Amino acid sequence: MTINHVVLGTGAIGRAIMNELIKRGESVRMVNRSGKMDEAPAGAEVVASDVFDPTKVKEVTRGAKVVYQASQPEYTEWPEKFPSLQKSIIDGLTGSNAKLVLVENLYMYGETNGKPQTEDFPHNAHTRKGKVRSEISNAAFEAHRAGKLLVTSARGSDFFGPWGLPTAAMGERTFYPLLHGKAAGLVGNVDIPHTHTYIPDFGKALVILGERDEADGKPWHVPNDNPKITQREMLTMIAAEMGIEPKFSAMGKTMMWIGGLFIPEAKETVEMMYEFEQPFIVDSSRFENAFGMKATPMKDAIKETVAWYKSHPEKK
Repeated sequence: MTINHVVLGTGAIGRAIMNELIKRGESVRMVNRSGKMDEAPAGAEVVASDVFDPTKVKEVTRGAKVVYQASQPEYTEWPEKFPSLQKSIIDGLTGSNAKLVLVENLYMYGETNGKPQTEDFPHNAHTRKGKVRSEISNAAFEAHRAGKLLVTSARGSDFFGPWGLPTAAMGERTFYPLLHGKAAGLVGNVDIPHTHTYIPDFGKALVILGERDEADGKPWHVPNDNPKITQREMLTMIAAEMGIEPKFSAMGKTMMWIGGLFIPEAKETVEMMYEFEQPFIVDSSRFENAFGMKATPMKDAIKETVAWYKSHPEKK
């Protein structure tokens, strides 16, 4: 059977891409190191491969029309490993007929002084991880301009939804404590606007970019509902969906730094705290106007996310 779509990475965004493709009746191959994946649906082939090796990238993507790059090194290893990972994928796809669709975030823009971020913002990263994001994004689009392969990307903000990261601002530290009657753990100033991207919307946006030729050669911001919502407002909506009173504590930069003395992931988060100390707003109007996609209404997204966390008890 010909596999038209290959997803590199089986984390939250990789799963969202998979679900969107299966919904559309497409064949899809999921690639990770183990070749195993919890709750893999019928219609998804899961295979093991080392995508740090361009030869293996070429093998596992042979014949694909679209390859989605949703893999990444451990958060603590971005500067050391992300450039070589992305170079391997680009080298492995060079000369093929596959389009490469990148999963990206907004780190490359750096501090934006509260201005709504558009795709035209210059890369002005001042953090280690932001500079890496800029480097690997620029390299990918340079490969597109050089005619090595077709490239496009979707950029999302801090995301929430099914399979959300343990370290996400609106992830396990928010939903599980609330479900257990405890205070949610938030970060930074909870009363300033902060755009959040719903994971299934991220997956849908990536699939659209894979389908549309006019997406090629450019980055696009994933549609977000209510981009000026505050963490306090979002938490209040989550608590209302659960039928409980909203309770939370918020960790500032100093406490995050102290936590980083013991938790490597917290240490890596310190340099990104600027995103939670000033308004962090994403403008996704270019994508919405070009492709006609609107984000899932926040109330519906929260309802679906709460249902997912209830059906997936916290692993101890």
